[in-house]
Amino acid sequence: MTDVRPSQQMRDLGVVQHGAGILAERARGFDLPAERDEAERTTDELFTAMERIGRVHPFAKGMGIAAPQIGIGRAAAVVQPPGDAPAVILLNPRITSRSDELDEQYEGCLSFFDVRGLVPRPLKITIETTALNGETVAAAYERGLARLIHHEIDHLDGLLYTTRMRTGVDPIPVEEYRQTGRAWAYE
Repeated sequence: MTDVRPSQQMRDLGVVQHGAGILAERARGFDLPAERDEAERTTDELFTAMERIGRVHPFAKGMGIAAPQIGIGRAAAVVQPPGDAPAVILLNPRITSRSDELDEQYEGCLSFFDVRGLVPRPLKITIETTALNGETVAAAYERGLARLIHHEIDHLDGLLYTTRMRTGVDPIPVEEYRQTGRAWAYE
């Protein structure tokens, strides 16, 4: 039996892989409430993809997925925090403020799951999203959840976590990452 690389496993589960143009493009926002049905359909597809991926790979520190990662160029993402916390649905999200204090942790990405990268991110962010009824909703997130949400918003802006890494720091193979003892891989 051959060992399947983690990125091949994600590809087989329907996750768009690094190098695909859609991952480098800014996702198109929803006109809400006019596009409510489209936003709900996209969100449902994200939840379905998360369930499919979660059956194959456990995410102890939480997980997120953005619509471009399943081939939909719309500004929607879903983040599942660790534990029993409810999922965070992000429609047209944008970061409105970020703390100056940073934390540098390893991140993974479903779109290139063979490596992990050490990424500095703000410890706290405040975001605005659009509710299905068209209202703007603000929320603040800290630490791990802020990291997850920031990662997904980057996807919607056409950015991968590698653009946030310090100069001279490269991603490491997942096998090497597992030996670091710094388990923070998700999405």
